Amino acid sequence: MMPKKPKILISGAGIGGLTAALSLLRRGFPVEVYEQAPVLGEVGAGLQIAPDGSRILIELGLEDAMEAVVCEADSKEVRLWNTGERRKLFDLGADSRERFGAPYWFVHRGDLHRVLLDAVLEADPDCVHPGRKCISYSDDGQHVSLQFEDGSTATGDAVICADGVHSILRGQAFASPKPEFTGMMSWRGIARMEDLPEDLRTHAGTNWVGPGGHVVSYALRRGELMNFAGIVERPDWTTESWSTKGTHEECLADFAGWNSSIHDLIRAVDQPFKWALVSRKPLSNWCKGRLTLLGDAAHPTLPFLAHGSIMALEDGYIVARCLDTTPEDPELAFRRFVATRIDRCTAIVDGSAENAKRFHNPLLADHDRAIRYLDEQWAPERVRQRYDWLFEFDAITVPLAESRETA
Repeated sequence: MMPKKPKILISGAGIGGLTAALSLLRRGFPVEVYEQAPVLGEVGAGLQIAPDGSRILIELGLEDAMEAVVCEADSKEVRLWNTGERRKLFDLGADSRERFGAPYWFVHRGDLHRVLLDAVLEADPDCVHPGRKCISYSDDGQHVSLQFEDGSTATGDAVICADGVHSILRGQAFASPKPEFTGMMSWRGIARMEDLPEDLRTHAGTNWVGPGGHVVSYALRRGELMNFAGIVERPDWTTESWSTKGTHEECLADFAGWNSSIHDLIRAVDQPFKWALVSRKPLSNWCKGRLTLLGDAAHPTLPFLAHGSIMALEDGYIVARCLDTTPEDPELAFRRFVATRIDRCTAIVDGSAENAKRFHNPLLADHDRAIRYLDEQWAPERVRQRYDWLFEFDAITVPLAESRETA
């Protein structure tokens, strides 16, 4: 008789939590997912899912569902903030599939979330519980219990904490890293493709770089929408929330002097939102007993390598692999999970912070210096050094690390 697999509780039904749930359900684990939001709906804006992320979704059987909602990128390019001069970052499309074995997708966060949620509910229609805000946990060495704001509790054999950058359980289990304002704020919004000038109607991902700011745009939802994200150095806005509404006038003022195409894109955005960019020092460990953190709860990152959501996908898949290897010992599985993930995740967090300096370099203010800077920083060899190691990573086959002692 096969040994009974442990019951896994998951706090948080975001991308990381749902990926972990689906990966575990596919392996025969009983899973319960608790989400504080009363309704699971469309939130956020665009995401870039590079090959290291898309291969996980394909492995989980979600390729057809994703293909119905994504826009497959044909290339990435860098453009100069004022003149619009271009440098190709890299080819994608067929080149991504050939070089890395998986596609590069642009997707609305809500669409990805719906694909994952539908798959989880198909595997177990009763395992997701909205409106259950977790406020604490307990671990007696044999079982764990979650305590919720409404006074209810849930008991299982281990808990995966995937409740995001403001994780409550992280603060209970660890010395939670203090948020540090970066001096930057981000604008985001979505425009209908049909409202944009012809020059902006592209399936290429575009990164406009300039002194003190940068803009990223790419198509979503089969090319029907265009995602806008603009980051500026502004010390006066420190609210870390995705849902704060701004105005088109304020956003345009933050990009005064930028290319007219940027202004066209901002004007076409339905509703601009703004939030402060906050950094946190990476944890040296994110598991304790029968609890592990995952995704933004473990290693929040700035959005300058487009890998926050991909790290959540990788975490969710690999933590399931680790639990499946030693289901009788969740504590060992979690230690192996952290040992397998921590170096890569820390490198991505550090690389994202480094990219902020690259995208906002003061040299970009002077045209001649800016051209030399583009040629130097986005030379093909440098681009390969910065990105190939990200895309080549395979969460499906990467060897699982041996356990190491944790604090």
